[in-house]
Amino acid sequence: MDNRRLAITTLCLAALLAAGCAENRYREEEGFGDAVRAAKSRQIINPDASRNSARPDGMDGPSAKSTVDRYQKSFEIPPPPVNVFTIGVGSGTGAGAQ
Repeated sequence: MDNRRLAITTLCLAALLAAGCAENRYREEEGFGDAVRAAKSRQIINPDASRNSARPDGMDGPSAKSTVDRYQKSFEIPPPPVNVFTIGVGSGTGAGAQ
């Protein structure tokens, strides 16, 4: 019984290993992956950016710090809620008021 179980296990393992050597016919298609490569290349603004060691133009340090601080403070204190039901309701001094 043990020899039979060992033989079946060995055959299953050999079949799995042979499946790894199987031919992959999907990669044989001409132009496989061209659409992905084209979409990726269209999303890159400057393909030679890694070769440019010049400092990028932008904000100076104090201005950038002020901007980041203001952005972070915007999450600390929530804005006061606006009651939408009072919008358009006036004091009654319109055309129909007496």
